Amino acid sequence: MSVTRRDVLEELDGQSDASAGERTSVESLTDALAVDERTVREQLGGLESCELADIDADGQVRITVTGEELLALDLDEIIVVDPESGRS
Repeated sequence: MSVTRRDVLEELDGQSDASAGERTSVESLTDALAVDERTVREQLGGLESCELADIDADGQVRITVTGEELLALDLDEIIVVDPESGRS
């Protein structure tokens, strides 16, 4: 199964909260999305570089306010491009 950054962002939104500072683990996201950890970490890295996710020093992750606001737009399509690699 292919997982997009939007898939990861939406799952992250369900498992964390920017305002409350609630975080989740990469393992929890991996289990929920039923994909390998490497794929989730790659997508999270791209989301973090776009300031849509925040990963702390312990590897715990949460959505950012910007990420929540992007999802709240409820667009049919969202393309998230990593500014460093140009990959979506």
